[in-house]
Amino acid sequence: MAKRGGFPGGMPGNMNNLMKQAQKMQKQMEENQKALEEKEFTAAAGGGAVEVTISGKKEVVRVKLSEEVVDPDDIEMLEDLIAAATNEALRQVEEAAASAMSKLTGGLGGFGF
Repeated sequence: MAKRGGFPGGMPGNMNNLMKQAQKMQKQMEENQKALEEKEFTAAAGGGAVEVTISGKKEVVRVKLSEEVVDPDDIEMLEDLIAAATNEALRQVEEAAASAMSKLTGGLGGFGF
């Protein structure tokens, strides 16, 4: 006669272990996210003429311009350099987040991570 409820072969214990592992992973993900948000990422463009620093929260923290790049007759170049440095800093944030997630999941790509 089959037992009612639960899973055959002791699955409830395995399910509990799985839930504990999921909770542990969620806590680690939250800790990693907090640590990432506290970091700053800096990227430069134009040979260092423009430097942009972004927080892990993807907020611009600082923009540093060299005097020689500030040319009133070529504002478009300055705009392009700022955009390039900002985009590179954002890529660094994304890369750090992906790296932290990869370390945490350890190849669990099949589970939607």
